[in-house]
Amino acid sequence: MKSIKLMFAAAGVIVGLVVAMWLVSILPGSLNPFSETTHDRSQPAVLKSISDLGQLRTASANLQIVIDVEKDTRFLPDFIKGERDLFVAVGSVDAGVDLTNLPPSAITVAGTTAKITLPDPVYFDPRVDLDKSYLVSRQRGVVDRVASAFGSGDDQRAIYSLAETKLRAAAAADPQVIERARTNTRTLLSSLLSSLGFTEVTITFTPAPTT
Repeated sequence: MKSIKLMFAAAGVIVGLVVAMWLVSILPGSLNPFSETTHDRSQPAVLKSISDLGQLRTASANLQIVIDVEKDTRFLPDFIKGERDLFVAVGSVDAGVDLTNLPPSAITVAGTTAKITLPDPVYFDPRVDLDKSYLVSRQRGVVDRVASAFGSGDDQRAIYSLAETKLRAAAAADPQVIERARTNTRTLLSSLLSSLGFTEVTITFTPAPTT
C-alpha cells in the first residue's frame, strides 16, 4: 500500500513539474527563467591563401535533378540490410574560358584592329545549392540505421558528391551551354575592346585537343 502511495506521489510530482515548465515556457522571454540564449563563440576567420582564378565565366546552367540511389545486400532482405535515398539536387554549372595558360601570342594588335585566340569554353566545378536541395526520403535497414548512429557523415558527403557529378553530366549533355558561353564571351570582350578604341575585333576559339 505504501509503495502505491509513493508511486502516485512521484507521478504527481512529475505532472506538477511538467505543468510548471509549460506555464513558465509561455511567459515572455524577459520573465522566463528558463529562456534559451545563444552565444556565438566562433573564432575569427584565418586567411590561409589567395589563389588567382584566371576564369572568365560567361554562362551558367541552372539545374534540378532527382537522385534515387538504392543499395542492396545479397541474401539479406532490405529491412535488415539495405538503404535507399531519394534526393532532389538543385544547383548550377558555369561555363567559360580558362585563361590560366593563355600565351602572349593569343592577342595581336595592329592599329585599331585586335585579334584574340582563346581556348574553347569548358565547364567549371558544379555547385549544389544547399538551401534549395533536400532529402525527400531515406529508407534503411536495421543494420544501416544502427551504423548511421555512429557514422561520420560519409553517406551525406557521398550523395552530395553524386549530385555534383549528375549536375555536371546534365550540363555537358546540352550543347547550348557551351555555345552560350562562346557568344557571351565574344560580346563581352568585343564591347570592352570597342570602348578602348578598337574598331575591328576578331575573337576565335581553339577546340580542346581530343584524346
